[in-house]
Amino acid sequence: MKVTIENKKGLGKDIKVVVDKKTMDSHLEERYEEVRKNYTLKGFRPGKAPREVLKRQFGEAIMGEVLDKVLKDTSTKALEDNKIRPATQPKIDLKKYGEGKELEYVMTVTELPKVNTKQLQNIKFDQYKVKIDKKHTEERINQIAKSQNNFKDADMNHKSVKGDLVVFDYKAKSDGKDFKGNEGKNTQIILGKDLFIKGFDDQLTGVKKNQTKKVEVKLPENFPEKDIANKNAIFECNITNVKINHEVKVDDEFAKNLGAKDLNSLKELISKQINDEYKNSLDLISKSQILDQLNKFKIDDIPSELIDQEIHVLSHGMKEEDVKKNKNDLEDQAKKRIKTGLILNEFGQQNKIKVTEQELNTEIQKQFQMMPGQEKMVKDYFEKNPSAIASLRGSIYEEKILAEIKKQAKANLKEITKEEAEKILKDENKKATEQSSDKKVEKKDTKSATKPKKTTPTKKTTSKKTKKVSKK
Repeated sequence: MKVTIENKKGLGKDIKVVVDKKTMDSHLEERYEEVRKNYTLKGFRPGKAPREVLKRQFGEAIMGEVLDKVLKDTSTKALEDNKIRPATQPKIDLKKYGEGKELEYVMTVTELPKVNTKQLQNIKFDQYKVKIDKKHTEERINQIAKSQNNFKDADMNHKSVKGDLVVFDYKAKSDGKDFKGNEGKNTQIILGKDLFIKGFDDQLTGVKKNQTKKVEVKLPENFPEKDIANKNAIFECNITNVKINHEVKVDDEFAKNLGAKDLNSLKELISKQINDEYKNSLDLISKSQILDQLNKFKIDDIPSELIDQEIHVLSHGMKEEDVKKNKNDLEDQAKKRIKTGLILNEFGQQNKIKVTEQELNTEIQKQFQMMPGQEKMVKDYFEKNPSAIASLRGSIYEEKILAEIKKQAKANLKEITKEEAEKILKDENKKATEQSSDKKVEKKDTKSATKPKKTTPTKKTTSKKTKKVSKK
């Protein structure tokens, strides 16, 4: 294979590739042999059909398949050997090809611009550490304790009040008749929550253990037995128990019920949990500071093709007149996203940052945990949408790059209180809201531009369509 590179204006290049006749003949002969093995011709033993016969029947299709393979292999090798990274899909113009001929084509490429990542070492960002006061930890634990139920049997003379747990058996009738599902055993209701049938709770207020109480309610519209939906029903309830919700005592036993070793361990876990809640939000501010500085870096000659593609993404769903009206803003935002993506991707490649299958699977598992009970739906979504997997991989890739940039950049460590963290986040949200109002088109999202898509050259062949030759 002979490769000649001609530099065009800017980032454009024309790459002339010539594959000699001997190599092409070898590829063709190999494909003919594959077809011959699986082709039976009357009058000839299996696998012995003459090439001329195969050529008449499959020649055009075989040439198309060989051409596809050789173009893909040689164009990829030509780019890799010359360390050329296409910004967009290269275009191939066939100059010469055919049986008994050498292959000659010209690949037109727009190359990605050079990026100087040494500038990243000068980036400065705020690194926050939130110091959680003991009182905040205790407040959170007390909130958890208040949310826990601690029902204990009331004495025989206690009359139920709001917040009590009433346990009862019932038998119901509508229009004096039984209906399917009209009996219940050991039914439990916390008075005041109104979770059984609307109005049921109020009528059980004031009951005592072993008392019988008739409750009359209107059955809901979505009642399973459609013929009595929206009708009145009388429930005869035998109260088997009334329980009072006692305050949960915060001690080692309480901590153990929450999965901690003891109360001190629980306090450590809760303190870390609160810290992580603020850390995640504050880390987004650090990330924003880094991305803002990346936008100030200079990159010459951003390919117009990339700008057009990014504008298409940014303007998705917009009306044509709005796209024209906001053309300049869209173009500026497109350039920012592309520039940020190019810098991050170059840094990722130089530092050999990759996303492993294990990291990808771990992230997918997190998606499962976020939607309990709907794991199958999430699994099916990822299996049927390869773009969703690619997007997830891109997000992980970007986060790994930013984590590495932080290691090499200059961090301004700040230890702050919970109150200070809340003020910083409040001010940041206010700032983001104001910016959003000023620039409706502005979208600070680098994910789609972070990792340039791997491109496979396209080709221009003859106008005739070739049919695929089956190996069977």
